[in-house]
Amino acid sequence: MAFSKKTLMALKGGGRVIRAAQEGEALLGPLGLLPGVWKNEGGLEGHGWNMIALPFESEPGSILDYRLLMNQYNETLVFDLVDKGVPNRGLNALGKQADQSLMALDYEQVTDQIATADFPHSNVLGPTSPPGNTIHHEPGLWLNMLDQFTDGFDIARLSTVPHGDAVLALGRSVPPIDGPPVIPDVSGLPLKVKQDLDGRYLAPYRHFHDKPFMGLFDPVHPAALLTAANQGVDIVRTTVLDVDTEAETGGIHNIPFVVKHANASSMRSTFWIQELAEKDARGKPKLRLQYLQIVMIDFDPRTTGLPGRIIWPHISINTMQKVEDTPEDKVELLTA
Repeated sequence: MAFSKKTLMALKGGGRVIRAAQEGEALLGPLGLLPGVWKNEGGLEGHGWNMIALPFESEPGSILDYRLLMNQYNETLVFDLVDKGVPNRGLNALGKQADQSLMALDYEQVTDQIATADFPHSNVLGPTSPPGNTIHHEPGLWLNMLDQFTDGFDIARLSTVPHGDAVLALGRSVPPIDGPPVIPDVSGLPLKVKQDLDGRYLAPYRHFHDKPFMGLFDPVHPAALLTAANQGVDIVRTTVLDVDTEAETGGIHNIPFVVKHANASSMRSTFWIQELAEKDARGKPKLRLQYLQIVMIDFDPRTTGLPGRIIWPHISINTMQKVEDTPEDKVELLTA
């Protein structure tokens, strides 16, 4: 999203400022509706779902060396601080100063497991109530690049995960669309292996396809619950944020253990920020956030004998609503 020269000059003249993020900040561009606190509340409890294949020592004689783990979770996703006027220094082809200006929006994601199952069954499933039921913690940044774009890439997501992963995903912003989003029908089946649900090797997927996790979550069509969550909801406008580690200079770096045993090789994430016809107590449109995230994990040699490893989609989805515009512990920073 391009900004006027006047706006950029004013930003650069004001220096770099870190303060509490506010919804609707113009310089955040397509990220403008994110600041605040998003949760599984208001009828959206338990709308977080996750599927992941993991290396697993099965029973003697079994051809399976993995298990398929399913989670249902509640999430808290907080966008709290904005770093305004971040400079990147550079020169153009004529040797003239050609700096870039960024807006950086801090976030922190925490997910708490409320139900879980796996197949084949293991004895390492975590608790489904506090304490100890947190299954994911991720601090990171969203970036809105204000100028000096490369190939049109103007948004980015930087994530760090305590398993030992650092992620950079890039994207191109697009204008908001009228109405609800179109959710793609993605498959959760592994790649570089015969996708035969009747075959013995995909028995865990067959198990949860025939008997969806919690009666709802099917690993063959994992995004279907996002579409179901939009039924009967009057969505006026949707902002789409789509980023991919395979774009331009994006990528994932992992610690050696992860690379060796279950390498996270790529990630694509799509956020759909929805403005509803329903109004909040201040007369503003209520906001919902849906996402579909697909992380490709590589492990196990291909069953065909060909080089390379099987690629396993690790898919997470959720539907949340905004419950606060500015986190309480950051309110004092609004005027700082």
